Amino acid sequence: MKFAILVNEGPYTHEAADSAYQFTAAALGAGHEIVRVFFYHDGVNNGTRLSVPPQDDRNISQRWSELGAEHDLELIVCVAAAQRRGLLDADEAKRAGKDSDNIAEGFQISGLGQLIDAGIQADRLLVFGD
Repeated sequence: MKFAILVNEGPYTHEAADSAYQFTAAALGAGHEIVRVFFYHDGVNNGTRLSVPPQDDRNISQRWSELGAEHDLELIVCVAAAQRRGLLDADEAKRAGKDSDNIAEGFQISGLGQLIDAGIQADRLLVFGD
């Protein structure tokens, strides 16, 4: 089965980010295909490379980056939601006149068209968070 994943909540504020990660990892482990993981609203905060959780806690951004690299997943962050929350890649930082970027490895910034496309390609679109 082909799944598209939509994550609407940030890490550490709601269990949705953890649940989305656990589902995605389990689905891949069971042989299913993940068309794309799309981060929207506060979910874009999963894509920052600047979070520093305590050493005895999980690093959700790093987990997503590692899973994405291992399975060649598209980890897409909504451009409008990301800009509102100060999450920028190098191109967006330059365009906005900022001196640096903060997107985690493996994440890409794109528009809502990527979410629509994922929904069309997938058998199921699963939404994690409000």
